Amino acid sequence: MGKLYLVPTPIGNLEDITLRAISILKEVDVVLAEDTRTSGKLLKHFDIETSLQSHHMHNEHKTVDALVKRMKSGETMALISDAGTPAISDPGFLLTRACIENGVEVECLPGATAFVPALVNSGLPNDRFVFEGFLPIKKGRQTRLQQLAEETRTMVFYESPHKLVKTLTQFVDYFGADRPVSVSRELTKLYEETIRGTVKEVLEHFEAHPPKGELVVVVAGKK
Repeated sequence: MGKLYLVPTPIGNLEDITLRAISILKEVDVVLAEDTRTSGKLLKHFDIETSLQSHHMHNEHKTVDALVKRMKSGETMALISDAGTPAISDPGFLLTRACIENGVEVECLPGATAFVPALVNSGLPNDRFVFEGFLPIKKGRQTRLQQLAEETRTMVFYESPHKLVKTLTQFVDYFGADRPVSVSRELTKLYEETIRGTVKEVLEHFEAHPPKGELVVVVAGKK
């Protein structure tokens, strides 16, 4: 019987990879990658010569059964995403579930994920929080925002730079202009920054300074 390893990869700074992650990526029979071009650069940087296979949101439904069959026959595999921990707003859940249902051992290594440093760095309460990931793009978006308006825990969102202003504008409408918020950009990278303030203040900042890069938005819960 083989095994599936879920291996976090750096969200920006390559030095954030763990020694154990490098060891596992070298030892497994195949590395399943969200984007083989992106992951190929990572593996090359750490002199990892393990073969890469594409596994992403557009093909995972079709490939899961075949991958599980290969692991049941003895292959060991590591699943990585472009950045961070697999299955956190990235592919990974379907394969993990299928492995568990078929008796294939699954092990997730600890490592980088964007929302944890953004949450801790926000200065907002982090003893109780809810991770929302990406909000629905269209269908169900307003309904979800109405529900979250009553959420008392700190909320964590992922957002793309071209949608951030729209999302913050909706936060003003649903959560109120004075709700505390923190937006972290380009975590662990050269131009990392965190902008904190009320939703209105942070919205005005990004209206004047259009954001670039990966974003994590942390919003205080309702008092």
